[in-house]
Amino acid sequence: MALHARGDEPPAAPDLDINPLYVRADSHAVPRYRMAEQGMLPDTALQVVRDELILDGNARLNLATFVTTWMEPQAEQLMAECFSKNMIDKDEYPQTAELERRCVSILADLWHAPSMTPHPDGDEPGSTGCSTTGSSEACMLGGMALLWRWRARRDAAGASAARPNLVMGANVQVCWEKFCRYWQVEPRMVPMEPGRLHLTGPEAAARCDENTIGVVAVLGSTMDGSYEPVAQISQELDQLQAGGGPDIPIHVDGASGGFVAPFLHPDLEWDFRLPRVASINASGHKYGLVYPGVGWVIWRDAAALPDDLVFKVNYLGGEMPTFALNFSRPGGNVVAQYYNFLRLGFDGYRKVQQACQDVARHLAGKIAAMGPFELLSDGTDLPVVTFRLRSPDSASGGAGYSVFDLSERLRQRGWLVPAYTFPENLQDTAVLRLVVRNGLSMDLADSLLADLKTQADALASQPAPPLPLLPGKPRSGFAH
Repeated sequence: MALHARGDEPPAAPDLDINPLYVRADSHAVPRYRMAEQGMLPDTALQVVRDELILDGNARLNLATFVTTWMEPQAEQLMAECFSKNMIDKDEYPQTAELERRCVSILADLWHAPSMTPHPDGDEPGSTGCSTTGSSEACMLGGMALLWRWRARRDAAGASAARPNLVMGANVQVCWEKFCRYWQVEPRMVPMEPGRLHLTGPEAAARCDENTIGVVAVLGSTMDGSYEPVAQISQELDQLQAGGGPDIPIHVDGASGGFVAPFLHPDLEWDFRLPRVASINASGHKYGLVYPGVGWVIWRDAAALPDDLVFKVNYLGGEMPTFALNFSRPGGNVVAQYYNFLRLGFDGYRKVQQACQDVARHLAGKIAAMGPFELLSDGTDLPVVTFRLRSPDSASGGAGYSVFDLSERLRQRGWLVPAYTFPENLQDTAVLRLVVRNGLSMDLADSLLADLKTQADALASQPAPPLPLLPGKPRSGFAH
């Protein structure tokens, strides 16, 4: 969460003015940054807050976020009914816990996790998993399991466990950088290069050694929507081990792709079909089609999740194992995930994701033909379109304006389209990115295309480079 320091508020901030129509008094004001001495009627408070929130962007037109911005009224009703149920209270809300268990089982099956694990003394239960507040927590849990397993291996070998490292591409989501900092793990970032915008097998294997706790493979990069080649990475790590190198597990960060690839790319081997994949996370609140607040992480088997990370809680007179960094949270998001699994089924999810990809490919084709733009991704993997101005020499591409100018002007029409530069090694590449989610229809896409062309033509016709609409502020629309 964002940190807010006391003193960030403006000096001598005016009180919050209340419309006279909302109260019986002639005038009324309340302090913005201190609690008022007296309260107000609920309808008055409701209207005051609503009036402030109208300055937010329209979530349906937010093409920056991967997060779900629309659900059916029936799902919203279920969520509202479960807001008061605390997911952590398994004994008090056993059926909510049961729905969570079913969701874990459904995802394990979707990702081809083993139901049983062969063992010399008899088969043991296979995959295990849990819900989280989102993929960031799920990544933290997956990373902790890798770290704990590596420490155990080092201890068993009588070797030092003082310098763990984690191999990943520079395109990973910031939660992996947080994991490395919080748990004192060296992040071995593979930089992006022209023509290679994500991690590959040879690049990953070349950075692994006996201190590597694992490799993170991203199924759906936030930078351009592309899938990293998990099977290729696995093969390279197999060869590394066969040549006498270490046995390195893979964690697949499927925050978005975990709910897309099974439906649109069923023959792509990225999941537990690959023996080296130890764990997978995904966001239920991205292409899992649930409002923000739910993620999932699955481990191949009990051996992939060290037992000393697991806590036992009382549950119906027995014990239930739990693994989490957060504690209290409402059960509505997990219930909504189960609702979606029932409501859509496999074919329903396939149709929703296919519709998103169809819109993305439509956008990509029209943008490529528009003239000043060059595609970097076209929705082939995730339904995400990334493009830049044709000349790669600068953010403006020699056009006299930049992708940041376009992003600012599209916002005037309500479209929230992020403009940003790539990470180290490709920092001179500035792009626009469109994330197509459920709810962006072909009609809306055509409206976006018309606005994009109008604004690009208007900027190109200006005799001098345009001034920023918000001078003095960092020109980047990518903050997540």
